[in-house]
Amino acid sequence: MASIIVMSGTQKGNYYPLGHRTNVVGRDEGLLIQILDEHISRKHMQIGFDKDKGQYYALDMKSKHGVFINGSKIDNETALADCDQIHIGQTDLLFTEKDFADGESALSYYKKVGERIRPTMID
Repeated sequence: MASIIVMSGTQKGNYYPLGHRTNVVGRDEGLLIQILDEHISRKHMQIGFDKDKGQYYALDMKSKHGVFINGSKIDNETALADCDQIHIGQTDLLFTEKDFADGESALSYYKKVGERIRPTMID
């Protein structure tokens, strides 16, 4: 299975296991993946799983500010790959194909990914 890890904002470090159901991400309080960011629509994007292809995908739900994957705005259903960075509102999310036993495992993984994407410092 896969997970989403919040990489920035007040919920930084939170993780959400995705399963194979369709998940809606937004700021609506009734959503399983609620992100508290005033620039995120109530129902901002959808993350689903295509059983036939064995692939997760993201879909912008006509949000005001859009959905960006690895810096590119998406207009259609877009396949997700391990370690894709999703930007919605003013919040960054990390998509990973990994599943975690608990929040501590997810946070540890997030920190390792953060170390890999840190730029090299040149003296």
